[in-house]
Amino acid sequence: MSETLQDTARDDAARPDSTRDWLAWTTLVPLIALAVLVPTWGRYLPVALSVAVGVVLVGAVLAAVHHAEVVAHKVGEPFGSLVLAVAVTVIEVALIVTLIASGGEETSTLARDTVFAAVMITVNGIVGLSLVVGAVKHHLATFNAEGTGSALATVIALAGVTLVLPRFTDEAGPAFTSSQLVFAAVASLVLYGMFVFTQTVRHRDFFLPVATGKRGPHDDDGDGHADPPTARQAWLSLGLLLAALVAVVGLAKVCSPAIEDGVDAVGFPGAFVGVVIALTVLLPESIAASRAAARDNVQTSLNLAYGSAMASIGLTIPAIAVASIWLDGPLALGLEPMQIVLLALSVVVSVLTVVPGRAKPLNGGVHLVLLAAYLFLAANP
Repeated sequence: MSETLQDTARDDAARPDSTRDWLAWTTLVPLIALAVLVPTWGRYLPVALSVAVGVVLVGAVLAAVHHAEVVAHKVGEPFGSLVLAVAVTVIEVALIVTLIASGGEETSTLARDTVFAAVMITVNGIVGLSLVVGAVKHHLATFNAEGTGSALATVIALAGVTLVLPRFTDEAGPAFTSSQLVFAAVASLVLYGMFVFTQTVRHRDFFLPVATGKRGPHDDDGDGHADPPTARQAWLSLGLLLAALVAVVGLAKVCSPAIEDGVDAVGFPGAFVGVVIALTVLLPESIAASRAAARDNVQTSLNLAYGSAMASIGLTIPAIAVASIWLDGPLALGLEPMQIVLLALSVVVSVLTVVPGRAKPLNGGVHLVLLAAYLFLAANP
């Protein structure tokens, strides 16, 4: 009997990595999710089928988190968090443009509401959750204040130029003129490009996890970090990450009619549907950030959070500006007064959180309360 077990173990060890990779659930789930997306796209689903699609959606989210971490481990920080942030945002932008093109007048505020939801979820939700997890598990959440402060400053500038200024221009309503929209789009690209250059080239060390002296798992070479995957595994995970993210956004859109019915049933305003979808789309980043914080890599969590906020604004606004050439109807970008107050509170609290370079659970709790206030007021304006 022991010989049989030994033979089986040898067979498993001799099995090619490609076979094990293709049999893993993290490989199969994104492919299944894409297969489910194709026949369900653009159709109204009954409740039972919507629930089944929702289960597949959750599986795609978990698979996306796994593959994002594999890619991040291969390319290292801060490139890893940049990959996930940009991948999610590119797909999110495509979804926004598609919905605006097919929605007409009632989607004039869709870009604003989606971008603002992404900013509040990342700046308060992901940051707050990461700080609470990191500080509770490791007493204090430590990070590089210089790099994180630069990221926060870029987010504030982007949000101010694209979401606050339209409310105070001479143009009637919360909209930019054509020339103003072009300026906002160019400014967004310039700011985002400058930050990416700073993060990945000029001052990359400011965005690396703070050394804690702890030894990670599977550390064969004793360098304090888990050994990176092979190049083939990293490329496979990159492809499956993109597939999983397409499936996440697509299935979220498929489930949106059921979400709309649920929102109507509880008496929430229709705009809350966008919040629910934004929460779903950002779920992979939220899980990845909280897991990084649990490993005492809060810097990686903050790279994800602020990088996602920047990408949501810096890529969405230019894309909308270009798409507006073909789209009909107004494009309202200016925030409502209540939203401006929430953004201002978030900015002040974020600055006070980032400046010391370390945070207690209280700091994360304050951010989570601000997120709760945003969600509550979005449901009960």
